[in-house]
Amino acid sequence: MSTTETTRGPLAGHLVVDLSRALAGPHAGMMLADLGARVIKVESPGAGDDTRGWGPPFVGPEDDLQSTYFMSCNRNKESISLDLKSGDGQAVLRGLLERADVVIENFRPGVMARLGFSTAAMHALNPRLVILSITGFGHDGPESQRSGYDQILQGEAGLMSLTGSGPDDPQRVGVPIADLLSGMNGAVGVLAALVERNSTGRGQVVRTSLLASLIGVHAFQGTRTTIAGEVPRAQGNHHPSIAPYGLFNCRDGSVQISVGSEKLWHSFASAFGLDPAAPGFASNAERVRNRAGVVAAVERVFASYGAAELLDKLNDAGIPAGKVRSLDEVYAWEQVASQGLVVDVQHPLLGKVSLPGPPLRFFAPGDTAETTRTEHDAPPLLDEDGPAIREWLGLASAAAGAK
Repeated sequence: MSTTETTRGPLAGHLVVDLSRALAGPHAGMMLADLGARVIKVESPGAGDDTRGWGPPFVGPEDDLQSTYFMSCNRNKESISLDLKSGDGQAVLRGLLERADVVIENFRPGVMARLGFSTAAMHALNPRLVILSITGFGHDGPESQRSGYDQILQGEAGLMSLTGSGPDDPQRVGVPIADLLSGMNGAVGVLAALVERNSTGRGQVVRTSLLASLIGVHAFQGTRTTIAGEVPRAQGNHHPSIAPYGLFNCRDGSVQISVGSEKLWHSFASAFGLDPAAPGFASNAERVRNRAGVVAAVERVFASYGAAELLDKLNDAGIPAGKVRSLDEVYAWEQVASQGLVVDVQHPLLGKVSLPGPPLRFFAPGDTAETTRTEHDAPPLLDEDGPAIREWLGLASAAAGAK
C-alpha cells in the first residue's frame, strides 16, 4: 500500500497506529481502516502478531505460510516491525505518535508505561492523540493484572452459563465474541473521542475490556438477574422470554421461527390449525411457562412439512423464519454478496482472495449514491511497509544503522 495514498471513507486523512495483537485491538483497527483511516500496524520482529502463528488453517507457499486467522482482522493496514525496547524502535514509534490521530494498544496495564510510553508521555508528544486501550478484566480493580483471553472471559462474564443445550452444558460462542465486541466498543469510543476533539482540540484516553464488553451485552438476561432476582441458565435453542421462538424440527430437518407478538401468534396459529386461545397458549407469558407443550405442538404440525415447503408457508403467513446455514452456504448466498459482505483483495503471496467484508455502508445525502469504500487491501506481510514508513518519517538512516 502506498503510504501517501488518501483512502476514501469518513476517516480519510486520519492516522491510526495499531500496537495491538491477537484480535480485540486489531479488530478495532480494521474497523477504523475500513472507514478510511490509514492504519499502521506495529509488530514485533521475527514472529509478528501472535495470530500469524495461529492455525491451521495456513495457506500459501510452504516456506511462508499465511494464517487465515491473521487475515480475518488485518485488512487495509500497513505493517512495520519494531523492537519497542530498542532505541531505534522507540524513535520510530515516537515519530508515528507525533503524527497520529489514534493509537491502539492492548497490553496488560503498566506495560506501555514501562516502555516509556505512558498516557501522559504520549499526550506530551501529541496532545491531540486519542489513545484506545483494551484489557481483559479492566485497567484497575483487584483483578486488573489477569491475562484476558476470549474463552476465559466468556466464562468469567457469565456468557457460557447462558449458552448450551442446558444448564449443565456450558458452551463457548462459536466466534471470539468477547474480543470482537471489545474491538467494536473500542472503535465506537475512538469515534466519539475524535468528535469531541473537534471542539476541545485535545485527545483523551478511551478504555474498554473484554469483561465490560460482555457484561454490556447481557441485555435482558442481565436485568432478569439485577431486577427480577432470577439466575438465567442455558436452555438450548429456544428464547427464554418469547414462545414460540427458536429452532424447530420438521420432516427433513429444522427451521427457525420468531413469533414475537400476539398478532404473529394468531397468524401462526391460523396458518397451522392451532387454537391460539387454548390453555397454556393464550398469551406469551403462558406460552413461555408452557414452553415444552408449545414446542411439542409446533413440531407436531411441522412434522408433515419438508423444510423448503415449510419456509415458503411461513413466509406466506408473514412469520419471520429461516434456516441454519453453514458458512460455505452463507458466503455463496446472493443476499450476502448484494450487501458487500464479501470483498476480494490481491495478496502478494496468495493472489486474489476473498475476505468477509465490512458491515457498514454509506450513502450520499438523499440516498442518491452509495459512497461505501469498495477497494480494499490485503492483510500485510510482516514489515511489508517498514522501509516506506521509515522513509516517510525521515528515519531511513536509523533503519540502516540498526541492521
